[in-house]
Amino acid sequence: MNLMPPSHRPPSHRYNVVFRADASIDIGTGHIMRCLTLADMLAEAGFECRFVCRAHTGNLSGLIRQRGFAVSELQPDSEGDIGNERDLAHSHWLRVDWQRDARQTIAAIGDAPVDWLIVDHYALDIRWERFLRSSTKYLMVLDDLADREHSCDLLLDQSLGRASNDYRPLVPAHCQILVGARFALLRPQFAQKRSYSLARRRQGVPRRLLVTLGGVDRENVTERVLCALEQCALPNATEITVVMGQHAPWADVVREKAAQLQWKTTVMSNVDDMASLMSDADLAIGAAGSTSWERCALGVPTILMVLAENQREVAQKLAIEGAAKIVELGTDFDSRIGSVVESLIWNKMMLDGMSERAATICDGEGGLEVARQIAYRLGSRV
Repeated sequence: MNLMPPSHRPPSHRYNVVFRADASIDIGTGHIMRCLTLADMLAEAGFECRFVCRAHTGNLSGLIRQRGFAVSELQPDSEGDIGNERDLAHSHWLRVDWQRDARQTIAAIGDAPVDWLIVDHYALDIRWERFLRSSTKYLMVLDDLADREHSCDLLLDQSLGRASNDYRPLVPAHCQILVGARFALLRPQFAQKRSYSLARRRQGVPRRLLVTLGGVDRENVTERVLCALEQCALPNATEITVVMGQHAPWADVVREKAAQLQWKTTVMSNVDDMASLMSDADLAIGAAGSTSWERCALGVPTILMVLAENQREVAQKLAIEGAAKIVELGTDFDSRIGSVVESLIWNKMMLDGMSERAATICDGEGGLEVARQIAYRLGSRV
């Protein structure tokens, strides 16, 4: 399957897909990024994909357009106009009430129903989905929480250890449920780099560290990590690569700190080829978000931080599997992370074991299977 960027292919009007997802300083970037991965795969199969996103501070509408997809932007309301409903744990992510969001989404979709509406938003549930039913033939939900009801035809939760029964009481009887890290939505580059990555890390002396703590890192944990590394006894040839999102509020502070380290330290943003960076890393320090599955596909041993409570379960399961070690953001964070980094970077046998266990969790091919299931409903093939 040749996955050219969608902007390089003639548009197809055979099937239409709308994604409803957001990014912001509060939400982060992971929901949009995994939807973009799925949109790329569907566009390669001839689907016309477009996005409906609210224009929060820290949104990724520019990136979506850069990737070749149209975006309908919904404007956020002021703090006083958000509405009174707080019945869902993440209701505040919308910045409006769900009814208003539903009406605005319908207006963005237009008069003709689309073939698929794909929703990736913790603030939306069965009420919003039922409201949108007349605007789409099929509806898909991407979730990680299993904490609310849905009205959908297909549900995906790529969390490690998730079971279908976690969702069965929350969805209609006809809904197809895809669960587990084997369905992780990863760009094709990760499957393509898998063999190289697994072979490379079995050779040589570990010396390359990759620090990637999400697209936003609003608490500036990245700088704390660099401060801790500064006190570590690392090999002289150590190279550190730091990846930050385009809206990361502390990027300049991190660059200033990186310039003070005794090892070669590079700070990057707007990275297009994360698969190559991960493939060349001997050890990653990262958040327990969606990039966890990218690291697993490439067998990258990881020191994990829980930057949001909804990441905790994923982090704990990866640690139980032996693919990662967790460092909590407590008062002893600096000394703890320094100790764990030193214990791993000087112990290649331990790193190799973590790599092997990570690689068994996800192989990078899950997104293609998800795209096939979407196409199958319409009598198409991917």
